[in-house]
Amino acid sequence: MEQLQRYLNHSKIDVVFKQNKDDFVVTELPLYDFSGEGEHLVLKIRKKDLATWDAIELLAKFLNCSSREFGYAGLKDKNAMTVQSISIHRKYEEALKSFQHENLKILETTYHNNKIKVGHLKGNKFFIRLKRVGAIEKRKIEEALGQIVTYGIPNYFGFQRFGIEGDNYKKGKDIIDGKLKEKRRNLKQMYINAYQSYLFNSWLSKRIEISKLIEAFEPKEVYQKLNLPLDVVKQMKKQKHPFKLMTGDLLSHYPFGKIFTIENLEEESAKFNERDRVPTGLLSGKRVKNSVDLAYEIEKEFEEKTGEDGARRFAWIFPEDISSNYKEDKNWMELQFYLPKGSYATEVIAEIIH
Repeated sequence: MEQLQRYLNHSKIDVVFKQNKDDFVVTELPLYDFSGEGEHLVLKIRKKDLATWDAIELLAKFLNCSSREFGYAGLKDKNAMTVQSISIHRKYEEALKSFQHENLKILETTYHNNKIKVGHLKGNKFFIRLKRVGAIEKRKIEEALGQIVTYGIPNYFGFQRFGIEGDNYKKGKDIIDGKLKEKRRNLKQMYINAYQSYLFNSWLSKRIEISKLIEAFEPKEVYQKLNLPLDVVKQMKKQKHPFKLMTGDLLSHYPFGKIFTIENLEEESAKFNERDRVPTGLLSGKRVKNSVDLAYEIEKEFEEKTGEDGARRFAWIFPEDISSNYKEDKNWMELQFYLPKGSYATEVIAEIIH
């Protein structure tokens, strides 16, 4: 896959980041408090070196039941220590008291009125340890974090979305083009979803590239290079945020809310800079609203009939509760932050260290 545009302009920071149970910890935050009553048993589990499905399979095998009886809100990384909640009927409560596994621990249990469903999470808290961080790298990382605190980050899909070889999106395109048949529905959907994600990332990278050109050059030069209307380029140039909104963009209230077409570029860009709303990008498919005008001229290059339902996705997000701790004796930098659901911590790291 081609290199994605980064909006921060610093050079590569040469540190070590490895996704493993010691250096990458994810804690899921549920969408709501569990009621403490009802027929569903909610298990708060801590797992390491196991994907969410692996953990569910282990528990299902232990209980001699189908893995479909479990409910979960989101799939968590295998190469990490992760804490999340899953649910099962409370008739299994007694049997689970004797469950033991070195990589999977039930931390606590409670009850709830319904099964946990996919998407029923608010977001995730992350702890990440970077190694071989000298004094120069420390300063550069802190400067990058300061920018992210102020402006947020592009909401790219992380590499996990594209499979071990990073080429699942190609299979998705081949399925859409009729060059590849995939009978297994779940695999077919995974490949097509990867292709939707690839198109979204490519669009977002293009928009960041345009934004950086507008930031770096005079409006007349941008007008000549990109063939964008001069009056719009001048308006975009005035925007304080590094991601430049353009006429026809579809925005969403942030962190949730309605999607609407931009009307007043100056007003909306000020509200974006205040984190009140963000631009959205297209996940190509059926039953989805397109941007219009100038924004659509760029979006249509990355539009495909995928056969799946489409959607709009935040193009930009604002990580919260960001903190860093430098351990000079070990040359470690420990970062903590919160991201809304559907966003990737690995992309925060990618933006920081390039």
